[in-house]
Amino acid sequence: MERTDGAAGVALVTGASAGIGAEFARQLAGRGWRLVLVARRRARLEELASAVGVPCECIGADLATEDGLRLVEQRLSAGDVELLVNNAGFGTRGVFWEADLEGQERMHRLHVMAAMRLCRAALPHLVRNGKGGIINVSSVAAFGRTPGNASYCATKAWMNAFTEGLYMELKVKGVPVRVQALCPGFTYTEFHDALGMDRSLAPGAWWLTAEQVVSESLKGFDEGKLIVIPGARYRLLVWVLKHIPDSWRVWTSIRHSKRMKRV
Repeated sequence: MERTDGAAGVALVTGASAGIGAEFARQLAGRGWRLVLVARRRARLEELASAVGVPCECIGADLATEDGLRLVEQRLSAGDVELLVNNAGFGTRGVFWEADLEGQERMHRLHVMAAMRLCRAALPHLVRNGKGGIINVSSVAAFGRTPGNASYCATKAWMNAFTEGLYMELKVKGVPVRVQALCPGFTYTEFHDALGMDRSLAPGAWWLTAEQVVSESLKGFDEGKLIVIPGARYRLLVWVLKHIPDSWRVWTSIRHSKRMKRV
C-alpha cells in the first residue's frame, strides 16, 4: 500500500533486525510508512532505524516469552498500526525426538501463539478503521513436509490455514482489511546461517533475495492476494505438491532427504 493520502501510516514489523524483516522495514519506509520495529536485538533495530529515513520506534522484545509478547500487544492496543507484519521466526534441524524440547516449544510459541495473539491485538482496530492489514510470513514448507523439520512445516501450515480463515471471516463481514500469507522458499538471509545449513545443498537458481521476496509480497498485498509465493520455480513446486497424491509426496520427500542426508 503506497501512502498517497499525505498521511504517514504506521507499520509494525516483527523480526525486523535482519533478513526479510529488515527488508520489509526498508521497502515500507520507501513507501512512506512510519515504522515500529520489533526484535530481540534492540541494537540492530536502532542501527536499521537510523538508516531507513523515516520515524521509527524500536521495541526490544522476545515474542516467544510472555513478557515480550505482552509488550507488543500493548503497543498494538494504541490503535494506530495500519499494517502488521508477523515475520519473527526461526528453524531447527534434526529429527523431532532428538531435538531440544525447548527449541521446539519456542518455535510453536513464536510461529503460532505469538502470531495469533498479535493478529488478535491488531484486528479490532483495523476492522473498526476499515483499512490496513496483516502479512503473516509463512514458508513454502507449509505446503509439504520434510524429515528434520516436523515442527517448522507444521507451524507454517498452521499459519497458512489461520490466515485463510481470517481472510474468509473478513470477506463474510464485508471488511476491507487485507491479510496475506507470504510463502518464500530458500532466501539469502541469516536464517540458514543460524541453522548451520550448507547453502550448496540447494541449487543456486532456487535461492531468492530478501528484496525479491518483500517486493513480491507488497505487490501481492496491493492486489489483495491471500497467498503470495515468490519465484516462478516455487509457484510451480507448490502447484505440483497440491496435485500429486499424498503418498507420492511423502515417498519423494523421504527419498530426497535420505539422498541429501538431512537427518
